[in-house]
Amino acid sequence: MTKFSWRRAAVAALAVPMLALAACSAQGGKPTESAGAGAGQVASTPKIKVALVTHAAPGDTFWDIVRKGAEEAAAKDNVDLLYSGDSEPGKQVQLVQQAIDQKVDGIAVTAATPDALKDVLKKATDAGIPIVLLNAGGDVFQKLGGFTYFGSDEKLAGQAVGDKLVELGYKHPICVIHQQGAVNLEDRCAGVKSKVPGTENLYVDGKDMTAVQSTATAKLQASKDADVVVGLGAPITLTLIKSVKDASSSAKVASFDLNADLASKIESGDVVFTVDQQPYLQGYMGIDALWQNKRGGFKLGGGQPVLTGPAIVDKSTASDVLKFAQQGVR
Repeated sequence: MTKFSWRRAAVAALAVPMLALAACSAQGGKPTESAGAGAGQVASTPKIKVALVTHAAPGDTFWDIVRKGAEEAAAKDNVDLLYSGDSEPGKQVQLVQQAIDQKVDGIAVTAATPDALKDVLKKATDAGIPIVLLNAGGDVFQKLGGFTYFGSDEKLAGQAVGDKLVELGYKHPICVIHQQGAVNLEDRCAGVKSKVPGTENLYVDGKDMTAVQSTATAKLQASKDADVVVGLGAPITLTLIKSVKDASSSAKVASFDLNADLASKIESGDVVFTVDQQPYLQGYMGIDALWQNKRGGFKLGGGQPVLTGPAIVDKSTASDVLKFAQQGVR
């Protein structure tokens, strides 16, 4: 995709959330007479059933934020939301198949492993089920049958991190990939390396934080020239802080993604910065787009991905972001 197209999608990302948030409501309330919904109201459109299927790993708080956004959109849109997730590609395929078997009205799905999902998503489109992709799969969403995508361009996000590392003078990052085969994570580190050629990748098992800590500690002890270690998710990064201390390393810590604990660590200086992709918006807009498609055939994004990031959060902005992170929306 051209730089112009991404920029145009980024503008759409700014405009669409404003419309979506303007329509946001608390759960409950008297249905309106119109097909839409306002503050304190639930859409008067017939209830539909939508599945959100992610590649969430157990204990990863990132997905709690995605789910919160999806649940709030579902409450506003009169949607019965079926949420499920599994970091194993084969099991994620099974979850999508279950959604098809349940004859859902739409599927929102993450595609960290697009080759694994392509066949089952074709079954969904063949069955007439509309699909949106979010969080992962932005460069292949159309090939997978999605009519739009909400999330970051992961290489662009990686480049943003790389640019920030260069600005701060770092030359030898260790980029920690916590799920092998996840294209979006590989793209993040590739983006970093494109800006900082001295970047080295480290693979860890993100489902075992004890192993993450010990593997990263050993790597830092062996890599005396490493000046910063980069986590690709907030729980991983919080563990890497411990690894740096265990290794008695002078390396700093940077991150992708955000939660309240990580925002606090940025504020305290334990983490120099993170790049936020605003997962609440990904979940909210994914469900809202399927509802809008059902009620009027609308297809947000005009065939282009709608970007929700990247946005750099450092010590100068962490306190402002923290209040939203404590509410579970950042």
